[in-house]
Amino acid sequence: MNTFAHSSKINFKQDITYASNSIVSKRVLEKSTGNISLFAFDKGQQLSEHSAPFDAMVQVIEGKAKITIDKKPYLLQEGDTIIMPASIPHAVFAEEKFKMLLTMIID
Repeated sequence: MNTFAHSSKINFKQDITYASNSIVSKRVLEKSTGNISLFAFDKGQQLSEHSAPFDAMVQVIEGKAKITIDKKPYLLQEGDTIIMPASIPHAVFAEEKFKMLLTMIID
């Protein structure tokens, strides 16, 4: 995973680019208590259903995505945020190209 340099200006919309048929990710910050990552999904790309032992917050920076939490779908677009609770199955599907910021907090 690529990373951003400390003490540098970051523009979440501009500082990550889409790749054809791929998901691109960059680590913004990584600490023992959690991390923040920026993702760019090409249309149709997905993270299949999984769960994590900690809460995770998705902020949509650009585009549209379907976030499924415990089998319930949520359509999110630019400016929307959702919290995926710890230990609950969730998935991410790119309805169109989209960028998201993922913040994970470890207990």
